[in-house]
Amino acid sequence: MLQNWIAFLATFFIMEFVAWFTHKFVMHGFLWILHKDHHQTEPGIFEKNDAFFLIFAIPSMILIFLGVMNGYDIRMYIGLGIATYGLAYFLVHDIFIHQRIGLFKRSNNVYLRAIRKAHKVHHKYLNKEHGECFGMLLVPFKYFLEARKSGQLMDR
Repeated sequence: MLQNWIAFLATFFIMEFVAWFTHKFVMHGFLWILHKDHHQTEPGIFEKNDAFFLIFAIPSMILIFLGVMNGYDIRMYIGLGIATYGLAYFLVHDIFIHQRIGLFKRSNNVYLRAIRKAHKVHHKYLNKEHGECFGMLLVPFKYFLEARKSGQLMDR
């Protein structure tokens, strides 16, 4: 049982690297056509970029299904790790940073301000080249220092 929970936690943390790699080399690479509207805003609530949700959701659902069908084996926990990271990504990226729902507009939390700053730096580039800060939950330390120095509440 312990190995299942270790697999869940390991998967969650590994997903940060998977998200970074996918963002840098796939979204800003050969699938830029789907990610472009995230950097060059177009009217509407949904973006082509939202299709990347399926890239992660489908394997997660398959693993959860297979794990449940085989006595709640380790595949279920790996699938849940992917799904939990997806939920964290949605909450941080879509709700907190991009305000797609309009919640959590302000925060005095250093970690959250650092994440928002790193993402803002990422979005200063409108094209796929010259990007930086491709991660979501782990950001360069310099943004923590900036957030700690500034100390004020940040609006979107």
